[in-house]
Amino acid sequence: MDRRDSLKSMILGSMAVGLTLESCVNTTAPEIIEDKLWKYTYGRTPKEAVFDQELMLEQFFEENELQTIKTLANLILPPNEHGNIEQAGVVDFIEFMVKDVPEFQVKIRGGLMWLNNTCNSKFNNSFINCTEEQQKTVLDSIAFPDMEADEQVQEIQFFSLMRNLVLTGYFTSEVGIKELNYKGNMPNVWDGVPQEVLNDHGLSYDAEWLTKCMDPNNRDEVAQWDDDGNLIT
Repeated sequence: MDRRDSLKSMILGSMAVGLTLESCVNTTAPEIIEDKLWKYTYGRTPKEAVFDQELMLEQFFEENELQTIKTLANLILPPNEHGNIEQAGVVDFIEFMVKDVPEFQVKIRGGLMWLNNTCNSKFNNSFINCTEEQQKTVLDSIAFPDMEADEQVQEIQFFSLMRNLVLTGYFTSEVGIKELNYKGNMPNVWDGVPQEVLNDHGLSYDAEWLTKCMDPNNRDEVAQWDDDGNLIT
């Protein structure tokens, strides 16, 4: 099992993120907000819809921070033939979550600052402008830390949080669900007791009764009725 398959197994076992609220800065165009809200109208009470709209109208991360998150997310979960971070809307998901869970804000913003400061110190460049090898060198120290060391505790917590958010954001998206090959509850077709079982018990279905049963091959057809309420098809 490769790393990505291991992550998929972990996600199938448990997916959960909490929700709260904090105000920030409104910089998003109304038409973009409406488009985003349309994706989340299912199962929402009026109060929840207002709550979501308030969060969508806010903006926490600055553009350079969003670019850093995007770069980091692609390193945590690289694109493959199934999909990528952009298709899954992972950056938007993380932007939403830091407004929904305010305690994430300092951890993530501080972690992003640490990434840039470390890259500037080591490579005289920002994180997003470093080579992938340089980026991974910095990340390895917090992704695979010495568990007995007391250093970089906050940085390690930052990376752990980002990894959890990236995986949750991806594997709860349409492309992520398809990659998991999760089907959910699917209707099946039951066309009665098998004939060999009926024969074993000396039983059979009444032919007249069978004509009144639905043909499973036509189960997707919409019934048609005439003006007098008689079934046409």
